[in-house]
Order: sequence, then structure tokens, then C-alpha cells
Amino acid sequence: MTSSVQEPSTSHEFVKQSSLYQEFLAEREEILKHKWLESERLGYDVGFERALLDWIRKHRECWRAARRQQSGVPGTATPFATSIGDKRTT
Repeated sequence: MTSSVQEPSTSHEFVKQSSLYQEFLAEREEILKHKWLESERLGYDVGFERALLDWIRKHRECWRAARRQQSGVPGTATPFATSIGDKRTT
């Protein structure tokens, strides 16, 4: 019974240390930065969903490519699949 009490904590730590979760946090941070910048530029809060969609359309592909280069493993995919139509438009 004590092992089931410790399991959620161990599972939680495993998730926090996983590369998938770390990638998610890094991407989320970039989206929040984009949200702030766009809100400042437009003079009102654009909201997370609008910022998310705009960031995906304009910046995600290049951001992921830069992350792959930083990791030192060229040509490797990130844990997230690239969606169809995910092209930088700027």
C-alpha cells in the first residue's frame, strides 16, 4: 500500500524530467512571449488561443529547427509531430 502512495510522486517526477515535457514547456514559454509581444503591439490582450495559432503559423517550424540545431543532433525530430501546413509566413 505504501508503494501506491509513492507512485504518483515518482510518476510526476518522471514526467517533469521527460524530454517531451521539457519540449512542451519550452514551446509554451515561446507562445507566452509571442502573446505578450502581440498584445503590446496591438494595445490589448490578444489571448492565448490567438497567440498560439499565430505562433504556430509564423514561428513554430523555424523555432523547432533552431532547437534541433541546439541539441547537436541534426535531422532529428522533436517529440511533437509537425502539423500539415506548418510553414513560416514572415
